[in-house]
Amino acid sequence: MKLDVNALGTFYRMAREGAGLAAGRLSHMTGVETQVGVTKLNFMRGKEISRDFDDGVDKVGVRVKLTGALDGHSVIVFDREAALSIVETLVSESDAEEFDEMNRSAVTEVGHIMNSGFIDGWADVLEAVIDVSTPEFVEGVTAEPFFGDIEETPGENDLALLFQSHIETVGAETGFRHYLFPRQRSMARLLERLRTSDGIDYDKLDGFDRMAERGAEEVAKTATTLTGIETSVEIRRLNFVSLEAIPEQVAEEMLVGVAFEFDGTPSGYLLFLFDEESAREIVDAMVPMETDVGDEGGFGEMGQSAIMELGNIMASGFLDGWANVLDTAIDHSTPEFIHDLGAAAVDPVIIQLGENQDFAFVFDTLVMADGKEFDCEVYAIPDEDDLERALNDLDVDRIEDAPTTAEFQEVENA
Repeated sequence: MKLDVNALGTFYRMAREGAGLAAGRLSHMTGVETQVGVTKLNFMRGKEISRDFDDGVDKVGVRVKLTGALDGHSVIVFDREAALSIVETLVSESDAEEFDEMNRSAVTEVGHIMNSGFIDGWADVLEAVIDVSTPEFVEGVTAEPFFGDIEETPGENDLALLFQSHIETVGAETGFRHYLFPRQRSMARLLERLRTSDGIDYDKLDGFDRMAERGAEEVAKTATTLTGIETSVEIRRLNFVSLEAIPEQVAEEMLVGVAFEFDGTPSGYLLFLFDEESAREIVDAMVPMETDVGDEGGFGEMGQSAIMELGNIMASGFLDGWANVLDTAIDHSTPEFIHDLGAAAVDPVIIQLGENQDFAFVFDTLVMADGKEFDCEVYAIPDEDDLERALNDLDVDRIEDAPTTAEFQEVENA
């Protein structure tokens, strides 16, 4: 199975169109204004899907089977309290405390209409027919009741393309998640139809995801060495998103970070973003003396230098691992210090990338510290054309054997 940016871009438009139709139908049914949240195409392993889903919250869902232009399953999942809130809106005589027959029927009808909205949007984009089965009500806490018997869900270590959309209600707690699990053979047919280039073998993308995991592990090791704070790394997923959607994912708070441009095969941008408290922990660990971090949250010369030094070493660990696996050379720029609010921290990178492309693969990675506030979001955004060339040349057998050594450049004081 092969994919390319054009095919994935079509899938992304399908997801956005479907989310828009579903949001409109939810508003019509409940009288509550809705808005489409972040839409993503996620490349996720089965263990990551289970981890994200198994958050200890009671959930209810409605799932349908799809046939025709796209085969698979579509699943709408509500937190239990959100579903009861919808029931209370629709069924005036309901006590909205338990899922009796009436309440189950109401949620099933809502879920079916929502699923149909998504599916109609996909069919419109594909200019094709997608048939939908009778809806099935599901409830539980873990992923098992919702996805366990769906053939299309990936194994624990298998990488699958997952459509994920989120719609939010304005002024009310009735958000939900949507999952599409397409059948691989059906996806392969669509990809073949939609591709406009030779494309990338799917197993190469799987290999690139594993390569990113190795690079991220190197980041954690170098961070531990430099700061003395024991750190661990978590690759959450590889996303394919519209560039304009990336700022929507960034927390709306003051962020401190380091940005790099990297050049080679592939080229692109790399960002490390910390919340202010995490950045202060880093400065305290790296500069064991009182620094000029002001009461208003400013980072003075020594603080900026410490953050940039850590970012420089982490970037080297990440990118040198890639270069070794790809058997290429990847150089990165000197670090650029960032201290800004939410989306403004990533806007300069998005603007530069947007001159040549509409979509991006984003490695969403979290570096965590044991016992300290040291959370770091890592955004690795390669140029899409460079990435396709690099992956076509990737020898997946090299991934586990290639070294992930890093050479560090000295960072001059800001």
